[in-house]
Parts: sequence; C-alpha cells; structure tokens
Amino acid sequence: MWLIAEYQPTTLFTLKPATTTSSGGKSLVVPTPFAIKMALLDAGIRTRGVDVGREIFPTLRDLAVAARPPDRLVVSNTFMKILRPHKSGPRDVNGAGLETPMGNTIAFREYVQFGGPLTLAIDVQDVDADLVHLLERLLAQINYLGKRGGFMQLTQLPERAEALSDDFTRLNPAGMQAAFNLNGILQVLDDCGPRMTFEHADIYSGKYLYLGRETGRVLHHVVLPYRVARSSRGFTLYERVAG
Repeated sequence: MWLIAEYQPTTLFTLKPATTTSSGGKSLVVPTPFAIKMALLDAGIRTRGVDVGREIFPTLRDLAVAARPPDRLVVSNTFMKILRPHKSGPRDVNGAGLETPMGNTIAFREYVQFGGPLTLAIDVQDVDADLVHLLERLLAQINYLGKRGGFMQLTQLPERAEALSDDFTRLNPAGMQAAFNLNGILQVLDDCGPRMTFEHADIYSGKYLYLGRETGRVLHHVVLPYRVARSSRGFTLYERVAG
C-alpha cells in the first residue's frame, strides 16, 4: 500500500546533487529520497518531539519513495554573488582596516519552476497501522522540500492506494531501475544508507554523515521521463515523454 500526497509548489525549487560544491552545480528537478525522509523526520520532531523522531527514524530510513512530477517544468540558470569563508582566515578585503571571516564570490545556481503539482508516494506495505496514521499526518506537515525556501502547499489530504499508476517513478529502486525511457534525463539522487542511525541524521550528535557509506548517504541513478523541449542561455524547458 502507498500513501500519496500532492503538493503545489509556491516558490522556485532548487536542490543540488550530493556530489556538487558550494560554488556550482546544476539543480535536480525532483526532491531526493533523503530530502523527503528528512522532511518527514523534521515534521515528526516539530509536532511530536525528538523521542518520536528517534523512534520512527528506522521506518523512515527504509521507506520506498516514488514521485510524479508535472508534465512541464522549467530550469532557469543564473550567476549570483554569495558569501564564503576565507580559506586563510579573516582578511581585510575592502581596505577599510576591518578584517572579516567571509568574502564575496560568484556562484552558479539553477532554479526549477514546476508547471503543476508535484505528487509524492511512500510505500507503507510493511508499516504498522498506527505509524501509517502518523505518516499521513506528517505528510500534511511538510511545507518545503529541497533547499530552505522551496515552499510546497499540500493540495488535499494524503490518500491510500494499493498500487501506483504508470506515471510514477521510483526514486530509490532496490536494484537497477527496471524500465526507463531512453529519451529521459538522468538524475543522481541521494538516500539514507541501510545502516544509518538517528544520530547520523542529528546534526548535534557529532557523527559525520559520509557519502557513499551504508551509515551515511547512498546514491541512486534514476531516469525521469522528460525530454528537452526548448532551451536557451538562461533556461531549459522539459516536457514529460509518454511510455
């Protein structure tokens, strides 16, 4: 059984792949399984407390996640000025006699505008009934995905379904993606490793979250059913491909 929730993006979405740097990197066009699970964990802690978050984390970690993005989306790219710590310590970059730890630099950024709602689904086939009810409530508490500020508005209460329609794409396939469209676009999505603990997710615990380890984040290569319809220097329009 799947829990399905539909969200209407109210701002632009952006989320860089896990392997990119702070100064550059293209944006993914869907939230990753890791981002979705951390959003559910955040909602659980905010509404039920840290102890409940610690209790439900093993279930969240192992959830299968699928998504149905809209038929169209536009990726806009730009360069912007950001602040970044000086590598050699505080410096007087303005000649004013005041040393600062941060300096200006240029970064490449991409932002995604969805042409409709984003639908997410989580597999609760082997989840306890009481926890399924809780997950329904937590899905309703998610208000942003991706980088902070990528706000989402739930359009209706989460629904239950025995199976997903063909227009959903599994974001964390158990093995290789069973079938995909050759005209699609490849996305590298991060997910919780099978041995990741709540302490690894807790930024205050002191445990580092390594990439590519079972106790950290693992990567899935997923092909989304989109093709480039139009593009220019500043944007790329993607359209869903059938089949």
